[in-house]
Amino acid sequence: MSGIEESLKKTNQQHLLQYLQNLAPTQRSTLTTQLETLDWSLIQSLITDYIRSPHHLEPPADVHPAPYFSLTPESETQRDYYDRARNEGNALIAAGAVAAFTVAGGQGSRLGYAGPKGMFPISPIKQKSLFQLFSEKIQFYSNRHKVRIPWYIMTSTSNHNATRTFFEENDFFGMNSDDVMFFQQGELPSFTFDGNLILADEDRLFMSPDGHGGSLRAISRSGALDDMKKRGCRYISYFQVDNPLATVLDPLFIGLHHLEKSDVSSRMIPKRHAGEKMGVFCHVDGKLQIIEYSDLPSELAESRNSEGTLKFIAGSPAIHIFSIDFVAKLSSGECSLPYHLARKKIPYYTPSAGIVDPEEPNGIKLETFVFDALQFANRSIILEADRTTEFAPVKNAEGSDSPATCQHMMMAMHAQWLKKNGIDVPENGEGELLCSIEISPLVAAAKEDLAALTLPDLITPDQKVYIDELSCRPISSG
Repeated sequence: MSGIEESLKKTNQQHLLQYLQNLAPTQRSTLTTQLETLDWSLIQSLITDYIRSPHHLEPPADVHPAPYFSLTPESETQRDYYDRARNEGNALIAAGAVAAFTVAGGQGSRLGYAGPKGMFPISPIKQKSLFQLFSEKIQFYSNRHKVRIPWYIMTSTSNHNATRTFFEENDFFGMNSDDVMFFQQGELPSFTFDGNLILADEDRLFMSPDGHGGSLRAISRSGALDDMKKRGCRYISYFQVDNPLATVLDPLFIGLHHLEKSDVSSRMIPKRHAGEKMGVFCHVDGKLQIIEYSDLPSELAESRNSEGTLKFIAGSPAIHIFSIDFVAKLSSGECSLPYHLARKKIPYYTPSAGIVDPEEPNGIKLETFVFDALQFANRSIILEADRTTEFAPVKNAEGSDSPATCQHMMMAMHAQWLKKNGIDVPENGEGELLCSIEISPLVAAAKEDLAALTLPDLITPDQKVYIDELSCRPISSG
């Protein structure tokens, strides 16, 4: 145990050193094994740089709204450029140059669901899971371009096995199992305010996920990055598991990223109001960054243009494209993402009291954010997204960002697709749907894709209409 003793002494963890000496052999062996897996040089850095010398965020001195590509072309020249980008994006997808990547480490506990969040049933009629919807979106482009598109899913220690089993039990939702790779997010120990490691139990440290910024390290550490390179992938389409409206493979977005020679590209959604809880794209000292809504000074957040719109309007829905070469650069250690500190209530173990649930914050969790990679990019772009068709997060059991609001948005989008194709959809006087509609991602990624299908001549109130590869199947009322 001499190596661990040295590491504990160097990081001033004498409390653990003494604790280990008093443990029974079995428990001592278990805890020692966990301690041996830790990156002690990183732990020393975290204690020195973040815990015992906490960073104080200074208001940005030189901050400006970030420019972005508008959702719709603003000129004929830009329209031609978007058409070119869309064609380029489709060509890249067809060439197998784009991989899909989902961050899916969360549990469904806030939704009242016992299991990984990605397993949560969300589609309005068929109750397809989040994972199934993303799988079908990938297969749409795979079938269209006759190409195998790999899907990389980052899990966590708490949901990894359940996620794998779910895919196996559902035959990977029609995908080739060789094209789906699971790997686990990294973890970091938590600390007391004095920098001491916290025990979760008699023989185990308290560990927590290292943040979505850790996904870029996990891609490399797991071998996923090497697998992408072997397949000939050049770009990674990044999205989070709780947004079923995310456009998994957007030809325009991919094409713009490619043509602009961007290292990392992002989608933006115009904020509804200054206080909306979304990170904001800004130029800080000439570099593109996302500033958390809580860190943006109120005078900037509330500032407006002459026409009355918010200056800092570009909110982040956490949808990105990364160039693989850029991810390799980040994961090599050439660039290090900063850590963010959060004071939390952390259950802890003591020999005298057992496991204690504190009533007040008693410890520190550290994590990295994926958007901090922006500051290391030589070139970054932003493309506006349509909130009504690309952002319906499922975070809460009720109220805003809930399954109900998400399903409402999914059905409203599909109803609009049908109306654009000449189908009358029953609505009340306020424009609210009087029927239920679900369109399988296997057959359509946009309204234009419905032109090839035989659509219903008539949709009646209370009818449930499900459109899939068999074209259209009305389901009985109720």
